[in-house]
Amino acid sequence: MGASEFRFFLSCDINSPVTFRIDKLDGIPPPPPPPPVQKSTDSGLVSVAEEKKQELYIECALYINGAPFGLPMRTRLHTTGSPYCWNELITLSSKYRDLTAHSQLAITGLIGGATILLFNSKMQMKSGKQKLRLWQGKEADGSFPTSTPGKVPWHECGELERLEKLMNKFERGQIQSIDWLDRLMLKSLDKIKEQESSKHGNSNLYLVIDFCSFEHRVVFQKSGAKFVTVWDTELGKFNPSEHKQLKLARSLDRGIIDRDLKPSNAERKSIQSEAKQAIQLMYKWETIDVCDALELLSPLFQSEEVRAFAVSVLERADDEELQCYLLQLVQAIRFERSDRSRLSQFLVERALRNIELASYFRWYVNVELTDHVYNKRYHSTYSLLEESMSKLPPGVNGEDGSKLWQSLVRQTELTAQLCTITREVRNIRGNTQKKIDKLKQLLSEILSELTYFEEPLRSPLTPSVIIKGIVPGESSLFKSQLNSLRLAFRTEDEGTCKVIFKKGDDLRQDQLVVQMLENLDLCLTPYKVLATGHDEGMLEFIPSRPLAQILSENRSITSYLQKFHPDEHAPFGITATCLDTFIKSCAGYSVITYILWIGDRHLDNLLLTDDGRLFHVDFAFILGRDPKPFPPPMKLCKEMLEAMGGADSQYYTRFKSYCCEAYNILRKPSNLILNLFYLMAGSTIPDIASDPEKGILKLQEKFRLDMDDEACIHFFQDLINESVSALFPQMVETIHRWAQYWL
Repeated sequence: MGASEFRFFLSCDINSPVTFRIDKLDGIPPPPPPPPVQKSTDSGLVSVAEEKKQELYIECALYINGAPFGLPMRTRLHTTGSPYCWNELITLSSKYRDLTAHSQLAITGLIGGATILLFNSKMQMKSGKQKLRLWQGKEADGSFPTSTPGKVPWHECGELERLEKLMNKFERGQIQSIDWLDRLMLKSLDKIKEQESSKHGNSNLYLVIDFCSFEHRVVFQKSGAKFVTVWDTELGKFNPSEHKQLKLARSLDRGIIDRDLKPSNAERKSIQSEAKQAIQLMYKWETIDVCDALELLSPLFQSEEVRAFAVSVLERADDEELQCYLLQLVQAIRFERSDRSRLSQFLVERALRNIELASYFRWYVNVELTDHVYNKRYHSTYSLLEESMSKLPPGVNGEDGSKLWQSLVRQTELTAQLCTITREVRNIRGNTQKKIDKLKQLLSEILSELTYFEEPLRSPLTPSVIIKGIVPGESSLFKSQLNSLRLAFRTEDEGTCKVIFKKGDDLRQDQLVVQMLENLDLCLTPYKVLATGHDEGMLEFIPSRPLAQILSENRSITSYLQKFHPDEHAPFGITATCLDTFIKSCAGYSVITYILWIGDRHLDNLLLTDDGRLFHVDFAFILGRDPKPFPPPMKLCKEMLEAMGGADSQYYTRFKSYCCEAYNILRKPSNLILNLFYLMAGSTIPDIASDPEKGILKLQEKFRLDMDDEACIHFFQDLINESVSALFPQMVETIHRWAQYWL
């Protein structure tokens, strides 16, 4: 039989009678019979001892689904060899093909009875020696479930019984044998048995029976059934991949990570054999989730068959879900083995069915064309998209594939013109107002074609929105070093949509962070972000103000919110809804900034909307990189705490509760979040490209997957308290002095 084969018999095909051997009674035997006493009978004198001896038999009956089946059978009327040792083969009138999954033997003797199922939980017939605990003074109960189980549940076993169970598994080959360890284990086992017996004694009696063994395992199946449960023959056996991991773990325990540790020739062959079998079985395994398939597209998996399997799983995702992972899937193209891989073809095929998906896909690929290592790979994917879209026949609106493609290319032409405008504005000397005047002049005169486009086009940031031009009077720029543009686009429905165009920052990192915010229901503001180059891109404009501006004009957050949502009867003079929105949003972003280790937090990149939503912008520093030395674990400011009424208020307690709830919510999809980051490992995004392996480990540590939800609540509350303490060092010192005084 080959190493990759598993042969078995089906119970419904075995026409032989059920056979097993009654071996012996184990444990402290019953007291010996009294001296012979004769009594008269019609046939003469018979001793009481002889009458007792006649009772030393074992009766075996088969029960199917709780009902007796066939005739019961008995052992001889006397034992052979050692006391209470029958060693007798029992053959029932019933056959293996008659059995059901709930077939059991009811075995009764002079002392008591026990019942045992013929099939285990994996639906494989039991074989070899089985030790059954006898229920003394009881007849074996054949009903299902039985009241006299010979196999006692683990939690009801005494220490000796647990050891016996493990020993039985070892004898049946279900525990891997290691010679030197086995010798130590057997010696220790004997000592433990002696100690336990001397302490507590052992009043339990056991009957040892031996089930018949066939050439191959017997698996239960009804006659005519289509499915059968098959035992995994490699379960518990040597696993070369686990062995490799164990070596790495041991080196890590010694403080050494041997990155060059390689398997021997024998190990390599074994691993290759395992991998070959796995590839053959992939499509027969239980279907995996789309988020798990993402891991198979990471750099850890180089097999083309495995990566193709992952793509087959992705085919089940609808367009909305696929768009959630599109940024990472484009990054994963660099890990493929060929330029026009199955992944590239799949993404192109899906893009052809959805113009919004196509717009984002083209931009994500376009940004990577400047990657000096993988530019050929991305140029190939870009060309495949262009060729495939250009061949599309006219759609419902009469627009053919060639026109669709040209409409997407014109998005790039627009962003190129916006880069020109940004450079022109920056070159103007003077204050911000002079720069704004220059912007409006450019839009109205020199670049007036941007006021009314020759043809409408899809917004790069929101492809579902058709834009027709820029409204100069409603456009402006931000007072910052980069002089980012705030543009108002005229839409097809005669409305406007406002976007920010930024030149000088890599927005791919912002794209990644905002992606993590979308499914957390804590009044977060996941604004749209699109990188149109390594140092340029568009952001959705959310009407809001930086906390720095709010505090300079209103002195406090509370005063600002009172202007828009006043309620003189409510705490702090703010409506309950507005206050709760503020607290929830503070909690959500506190958790996000902690997990993603977002740095460079200050009052200019914390924004607040009129309805009380606080949100963060500018994620140029993540995964622990921070221009500020010794930043606290949680990004809070004292003004936020004051708006909640201080550290002693019920609203601060509510804030901590929201934080802990958000933290446990985010821990549940941690595998998906880690997979998304892992797919970015090969990108040129600064904080990921610097040391992707270290960054992923940092991120994984933040989730504290070694803790349960309850422990994480206490853990996170401590983090919050530590962060708040850092805001009020004088208060902490005062409390510390008072504590010393009273103690």
